[in-house]
Amino acid sequence: MEHAIRLLLVEDNQVFREGLELVLGLESEIEIVGMAEDGVEGVDLARELRPDVALIDYRLPLLDGVATTAAVRTESPGTAVIGLTASDDPRERRALSEAGAVDCLSKDDDLAEIFASIRNAAWS
Repeated sequence: MEHAIRLLLVEDNQVFREGLELVLGLESEIEIVGMAEDGVEGVDLARELRPDVALIDYRLPLLDGVATTAAVRTESPGTAVIGLTASDDPRERRALSEAGAVDCLSKDDDLAEIFASIRNAAWS
Protein backbone atom coordinates (compact mmCIF):
# COMPACT_ATOMS: atom_id res chain seq x y z
CA MET A 1 0.00 0.00 0.00
CA GLU A 2 1.51 3.32 -1.11
CA HIS A 3 -0.24 5.55 1.40
CA ALA A 4 -0.93 5.24 5.10
CA ILE A 5 -3.98 3.19 6.01
CA ARG A 6 -6.79 5.69 6.55
CA LEU A 7 -8.60 4.59 9.71
CA LEU A 8 -11.93 5.65 11.22
CA LEU A 9 -12.52 4.86 14.91
CA VAL A 10 -16.14 4.42 16.04
CA GLU A 11 -16.17 3.90 19.80
CA ASP A 12 -18.44 5.47 22.43
CA ASN A 13 -16.07 5.09 25.38
CA GLN A 14 -14.03 8.30 25.25
CA VAL A 15 -11.08 6.97 27.26
CA PHE A 16 -10.81 3.81 25.14
CA ARG A 17 -11.29 5.79 21.89
CA GLU A 18 -8.59 8.30 22.81
CA GLY A 19 -6.29 5.46 23.92
CA LEU A 20 -6.73 3.77 20.55
CA GLU A 21 -6.10 7.07 18.80
CA LEU A 22 -2.89 7.56 20.73
CA VAL A 23 -1.52 4.04 20.29
CA LEU A 24 -2.63 3.48 16.69
CA GLY A 25 -1.50 6.98 15.75
CA LEU A 26 2.06 6.04 16.71
CA GLU A 27 2.12 3.50 13.87
CA SER A 28 3.51 5.19 10.75
CA GLU A 29 1.37 3.00 8.48
CA ILE A 30 -1.86 4.28 10.04
CA GLU A 31 -3.49 7.69 9.70
CA ILE A 32 -6.53 8.23 11.90
CA VAL A 33 -8.82 10.32 9.70
CA GLY A 34 -11.81 10.50 12.02
CA MET A 35 -13.36 9.45 15.31
CA ALA A 36 -17.02 9.01 16.17
CA GLU A 37 -18.72 8.36 19.48
CA ASP A 38 -21.95 6.88 18.10
CA GLY A 39 -23.11 4.86 15.11
CA VAL A 40 -24.87 7.68 13.28
CA GLU A 41 -21.77 9.88 13.41
CA GLY A 42 -19.67 6.88 12.33
CA VAL A 43 -21.77 6.32 9.21
CA ASP A 44 -21.70 10.04 8.36
CA LEU A 45 -17.91 10.18 8.73
CA ALA A 46 -17.43 7.01 6.67
CA ARG A 47 -19.54 8.50 3.88
CA GLU A 48 -17.60 11.78 4.02
CA LEU A 49 -14.05 10.52 4.61
CA ARG A 50 -14.04 7.18 2.74
CA PRO A 51 -11.50 5.53 5.09
CA ASP A 52 -9.69 2.34 4.11
CA VAL A 53 -10.70 0.70 7.40
CA ALA A 54 -13.30 1.46 10.09
CA LEU A 55 -12.86 -0.01 13.57
CA ILE A 56 -16.42 -0.18 14.96
CA ASP A 57 -17.48 -1.07 18.50
CA TYR A 58 -20.35 -3.54 18.90
CA ARG A 59 -22.17 -1.50 21.56
CA LEU A 60 -22.83 2.04 20.36
CA PRO A 61 -25.51 4.61 21.11
CA LEU A 62 -28.05 5.70 18.48
CA LEU A 63 -27.12 2.93 16.03
CA ASP A 64 -25.55 -0.29 17.31
CA GLY A 65 -22.35 -1.76 15.89
CA VAL A 66 -24.12 -4.28 13.66
CA ALA A 67 -26.35 -1.64 12.04
CA THR A 68 -23.40 0.76 11.83
CA THR A 69 -21.29 -1.90 10.11
CA ALA A 70 -24.00 -2.61 7.54
CA ALA A 71 -24.57 1.10 6.89
CA VAL A 72 -20.84 1.84 6.51
CA ARG A 73 -20.52 -1.02 4.02
CA THR A 74 -23.44 0.47 2.04
CA GLU A 75 -22.39 4.13 2.25
CA SER A 76 -18.65 3.54 1.74
CA PRO A 77 -18.27 0.17 -0.02
CA GLY A 78 -14.48 0.52 -0.24
CA THR A 79 -14.18 0.66 3.54
CA ALA A 80 -13.29 -2.59 5.29
CA VAL A 81 -14.92 -2.89 8.70
CA ILE A 82 -13.40 -4.52 11.76
CA GLY A 83 -15.78 -5.14 14.63
CA LEU A 84 -14.68 -4.54 18.19
CA THR A 85 -16.32 -6.15 21.21
CA ALA A 86 -15.72 -6.40 24.94
CA SER A 87 -17.72 -9.63 25.09
CA ASP A 88 -16.75 -13.23 24.38
CA ASP A 89 -20.23 -13.88 23.02
CA PRO A 90 -19.89 -15.63 19.65
CA ARG A 91 -23.30 -14.29 18.62
CA GLU A 92 -21.91 -10.74 18.66
CA ARG A 93 -19.00 -11.75 16.46
CA ARG A 94 -21.30 -13.63 14.09
CA ALA A 95 -23.70 -10.68 13.85
CA LEU A 96 -20.83 -8.31 13.01
CA SER A 97 -19.52 -10.74 10.41
CA GLU A 98 -22.95 -11.15 8.83
CA ALA A 99 -23.26 -7.34 8.66
CA GLY A 100 -20.05 -7.18 6.64
CA ALA A 101 -17.15 -7.01 9.11
CA VAL A 102 -14.00 -8.67 7.75
CA ASP A 103 -12.73 -9.38 11.27
CA CYS A 104 -13.87 -9.05 14.86
CA LEU A 105 -11.48 -8.20 17.67
CA SER A 106 -11.78 -8.24 21.41
CA LYS A 107 -10.97 -5.05 23.30
CA ASP A 108 -8.57 -7.27 25.26
CA ASP A 109 -6.54 -8.29 22.17
CA ASP A 110 -2.94 -7.18 22.17
CA LEU A 111 -1.80 -4.32 19.96
CA ALA A 112 0.11 -6.57 17.56
CA GLU A 113 -3.14 -8.42 16.80
CA ILE A 114 -5.05 -5.16 16.31
CA PHE A 115 -2.34 -3.78 13.99
CA ALA A 116 -2.28 -7.04 12.01
CA SER A 117 -6.05 -7.02 11.61
CA ILE A 118 -6.04 -3.42 10.36
CA ARG A 119 -3.24 -4.18 7.86
CA ASN A 120 -4.99 -7.33 6.62
CA ALA A 121 -8.27 -5.49 6.21
CA ALA A 122 -6.66 -2.64 4.28
CA TRP A 123 -4.68 -4.90 1.96
CA SER A 124 -7.41 -7.40 1.16
